[in-house]
Amino acid sequence: MTDGTGPGIGAALRAAGLEVRDDAGTKAMYASDASLYRIPPLAVVRPRHVDEVATALEAAREHGVGFTSRGGGTSIAGNAVGRGVVLDFSRHLGRVLSVDAEARTAVVEPGTVHAALQRAALPLGLRFGPDPSSHTRCTIGGMIGNNACGNRALGYGRTSDNVVAMTHLLASGETLRTGYDAADAAGAPTATGPATLLADLRAAAGRHLAAARTEFDTFGRQLSGYAVQHLLPERFDLTYIDESGGHVAVRLEDAP
Repeated sequence: MTDGTGPGIGAALRAAGLEVRDDAGTKAMYASDASLYRIPPLAVVRPRHVDEVATALEAAREHGVGFTSRGGGTSIAGNAVGRGVVLDFSRHLGRVLSVDAEARTAVVEPGTVHAALQRAALPLGLRFGPDPSSHTRCTIGGMIGNNACGNRALGYGRTSDNVVAMTHLLASGETLRTGYDAADAAGAPTATGPATLLADLRAAAGRHLAAARTEFDTFGRQLSGYAVQHLLPERFDLTYIDESGGHVAVRLEDAP
């Protein structure tokens, strides 16, 4: 084991065949986002596939190093900077994988820029509702992590209101898939993945039902802490809890 300082983590990431940058210039570039913070990372990884994200997380775990997901770097709160490994999803994982006009959904990679999704949807008379001021640069993964809104939020809601399903890569290396099961006539939200994690979350929510029902989601955009209200038994859906490292299915609306 190593504490993550020095060349250890960079060498391990390279040995795994990943695209790694840990030179002084790159670390300086990724030390900041749109906020006033400046935190140089140990290394920057630019994954080309979801499997490479899992490989990078495995190396970080083995070296006791934290990691930070980064999209367009437009956060004004320092959300895209960290002292460990920065995973830059915007470089290679920015494709719109599909747009289903009939279902009014699209499947995208987390580094997909908001404007790129709009360009794919608009010819079909559709749009992705939330539109933050940084829409030409911000990514869908970053919007999910920040629950971004924009000046059409009253009409289209927050990002969390427009996400249908996600594939999450957990820090443990396990995969969690969340969303709605189309085969379920009741349209109940589902989650498949680590059974212990799901059971623990349900149990935690059960111990604090009163607080979850009365103290969360009491106004339009509550960003303090986790979205605990989505752990309630009648609406248990982890799609809305945090950012994804895999594919994202989003809901599209009629274009104005």
